[in-house]
Amino acid sequence: MIVSHNREVLGTPIDNDQIKNAVKKVLISPAQGWEGYVMREFELGQGGYTPRHTHPWPHINYILEGTGSLYLDGQDYALEAGSFAFVPSNELHQFTNTGEGRFAFICIVPEEGDK
Repeated sequence: MIVSHNREVLGTPIDNDQIKNAVKKVLISPAQGWEGYVMREFELGQGGYTPRHTHPWPHINYILEGTGSLYLDGQDYALEAGSFAFVPSNELHQFTNTGEGRFAFICIVPEEGDK
C-alpha cells in the first residue's frame, strides 16, 4: 500500500543517444503491492523525446501536463493534458515534447516492461 505525492519520489534523469532530456519516476510497483504492474511518470523537457522503439508488452499513457506528440503505427498524434493512449504490444512508438515547457505523462506497463 502507498499514499504519496510525485514530489516525494526521486526521478532518474535519462539522456543518451536514443532518449533526450527525460526524467523517470517509478510511482507504484510490486514493491508497494501492485503485483505484475508498474506505474511511472515520465517528464520530457523542451525538445525531449523517448526512443522510437517496439517491445513485447502494451502500455497505457495519460498526459498530465504540456503538449507533445505520440508517433504510433506510422502516424503522429497531438497530445495535451487530459489526453490518453493505449500502445499495443510490438507497435513502433515514440513520445516527443512539442511544447516550450514540461511534457509529463503517466505510463503503466506490465512488470517486465520496467527492467
